Amino acid sequence: MLKAGFKDINSQPAGVGLFRILVLGAAAFMIYSWFAPWWGANIVVLPGEDHIVMRPWGIEVVSQVRNNADSSLWSMPWFFEPFMWAYLTVCMLLLAISLFSNRQISFQRLKLTKIKLPLATVLVLLVGLSYVVAVVLAFVIGEVRAEMADTNFIGKSKVKHAMTGRKVKMIAELKDGYWFALSAGMALILVGLVRGLIVGKSKI
Repeated sequence: MLKAGFKDINSQPAGVGLFRILVLGAAAFMIYSWFAPWWGANIVVLPGEDHIVMRPWGIEVVSQVRNNADSSLWSMPWFFEPFMWAYLTVCMLLLAISLFSNRQISFQRLKLTKIKLPLATVLVLLVGLSYVVAVVLAFVIGEVRAEMADTNFIGKSKVKHAMTGRKVKMIAELKDGYWFALSAGMALILVGLVRGLIVGKSKI
């Protein structure tokens, strides 16, 4: 009788509600990490902090750096920013669909006809995995751009002044936003993996 009670609980909409709350929470965390700086660099001779800041959609620099340093430190292809904003939009749409989808998908083309997964699970996992990949790629791109500018992506290095040729010290580090983004991606992956345990036998 106790076992039957647990079955009823698992099959009730409460499990679906919990899944939706977790997805919404992870999505909110993803958006928060999206707007938080992922990396920053300080030019020692300039007042203030974070004279160069990397966000998911590009790199922002203060006017003193833009006017006096090599543009290879921050310039990105023209399509990069709209592509990244389109990526975020698609991710949010996929997560929204996962909240209400009751479809199952099979893998017949991969000759795995016996394997069926809820579309909601696949969508949440896809978004989580893609965001983790985006976070890793951000680090790789930062390393490549830093190497092109003959600087260190993490730690201390020298930046050449474009006008005078004099080198000044730069200190760079990963910001909390980078770790927030990585955590958000992992959280979405976890929610996708445990969806079956949360929702149980519900058809949603």
